[in-house]
Amino acid sequence: MKTSVSDRTEPADLAPAAAVRAPAHPRVDAATWPDVAHGPRGSAARTAVTRLLVQRALAALPLRLALGDAPVTGAAGPLVRVHDPEAFFRRIGTDGLIGFGESYMAGEWEADDLVGALTVLAAHLSSLVPGPLQQLRGAWARRRPRAQRNTLAGARQNIHRHYDLSNDLFALFLDPTMTYSSAVFRKRPAGWGDLAAAQHRKIDRLLDLAGVGYGTRLLEIGTGWGELALRAAARGARVVSVTLSQEQRDLARARIAQAGHADRVAVELCDYRRVSGRYDAVVSVEMIEAVGEDFWPVYFETLARLLLPGGRIALQAITMPHARMRATRTTYTWIHKYIFPGGLIPSVEAIAQHTAAAGLRVRENDGYGGHYAETLRLWRERFTQRAADVDALGFDLVFRRMWEFYLAYSEAGFRAGYLDVRQLLLTRAATTAGDGGPR
Repeated sequence: MKTSVSDRTEPADLAPAAAVRAPAHPRVDAATWPDVAHGPRGSAARTAVTRLLVQRALAALPLRLALGDAPVTGAAGPLVRVHDPEAFFRRIGTDGLIGFGESYMAGEWEADDLVGALTVLAAHLSSLVPGPLQQLRGAWARRRPRAQRNTLAGARQNIHRHYDLSNDLFALFLDPTMTYSSAVFRKRPAGWGDLAAAQHRKIDRLLDLAGVGYGTRLLEIGTGWGELALRAAARGARVVSVTLSQEQRDLARARIAQAGHADRVAVELCDYRRVSGRYDAVVSVEMIEAVGEDFWPVYFETLARLLLPGGRIALQAITMPHARMRATRTTYTWIHKYIFPGGLIPSVEAIAQHTAAAGLRVRENDGYGGHYAETLRLWRERFTQRAADVDALGFDLVFRRMWEFYLAYSEAGFRAGYLDVRQLLLTRAATTAGDGGPR
């Protein structure tokens, strides 16, 4: 069943609450989750060395650790309780952070404050692995499979795996605007009731950056579920919005028609590389992360090709430090395996380099990573509170643990400063500072 915003009913008692911990060792369907069910075949020696290194690294952090029935070590910080130390260390020793995440999915460890524990780990990433071993990263880190490259066919498959899971699933934890990107809040901490207005504040700021008003010919790359297109149409813009997700396209079209804007907005199932025409403004929200490094030049060249003289481009992008991006850009991670295949978060420096090569320049660049952490907290709490509804859609406990870990892992990245989110205004390099662009 597809869910439209107007169909949704919101229980009045869903106030934010602490996550309810799932029982350890959930039943794992080996056909659906083969690597979670069976685990890797790590050698006893490698597992023993991993245990020594991991325990030594964790002992230096503000964390408490309980391994099996052993007493808790550490004096302060979130408690990480490992129910099956042998499986936990074997997974990490064989598959690194992929194994760490799969171990959580399997119920082999818990944390009394999952975000807090992951934030500590994210803040100390550079010191968790000894320096000499970091130099050997290329020898043990998995490389991304070529099948996940964002070719025309690959990009559609990668997007399908995440965004076509179920509109009903996303409707369970997103606010009524169905916006799946960082909000901008007036104040923090925020409550659930603040999220829709904060999403509109984010969208309106992007539309203002792009100079979108009455008569603007606007291209949106990455439709989401249509809220930005709706806000632009309400300003009098004519919008072409493209997506690779059929689920998103269908619901976005229904929402746009319901709002009475079908004559002003066209939502198409189309790769950005195949878009034609010229536009006064282009807006793309958290889509560059799905482009892939190999295709960044094409992405920015496409933006430049589609932009009319005097036009403006507003991007919202998740970013990471440049050195970290370079060190991990070919690594295959838990996020690639289970959440966002083919993705790569750029750095601000990488964006600037590729915009310049395409004849564009960055005119404005504002960051607000703390707002993303707050957005993710609200989504995570909502997702956890609606566990029974997730089950009713046919998703199992391993899936719920996977998404709990994904949302907490992402929130921790922003809380630790490992990740940021930026709103950027791009124009043609020849555009003068006094050129306000289309209005």
